[in-house]
Amino acid sequence: MITLSRRVRVFALARPSDLRKGFEGLSALVRQQMSRDPLSGDLFLFVNRTRRRAKVLLWDGTGLCVYSKRLEKGLFAAPWRDPARHELRLTTTELQLFLEGSELVGRMRLSPEEISDKDLAVALPR
Repeated sequence: MITLSRRVRVFALARPSDLRKGFEGLSALVRQQMSRDPLSGDLFLFVNRTRRRAKVLLWDGTGLCVYSKRLEKGLFAAPWRDPARHELRLTTTELQLFLEGSELVGRMRLSPEEISDKDLAVALPR
């Protein structure tokens, strides 16, 4: 599995994808369908219509990587349940569970949001 930190964002395209596409075709889907930059360092998940295959596109700093998985039994969850959405945001843990064939039944935030610089600022007394 890909080793990831919490800072890595994961986006799933919320419609079935033609997984015959390679680097260029998946990059075009990221740009055109998701309005995102494939060279951002984010991970992009694609699932085919039959939900037996999935691909992850990732820029590792030196080049694009495509990871592919085919389930031998069962189906991947359908990230396109909500037709109004163009993408679905996942955590890295959810991506790992998804690629193992787990269902996306609901989300419950178990860990706090990422801490930003403004959260760390301390006001000095005057």
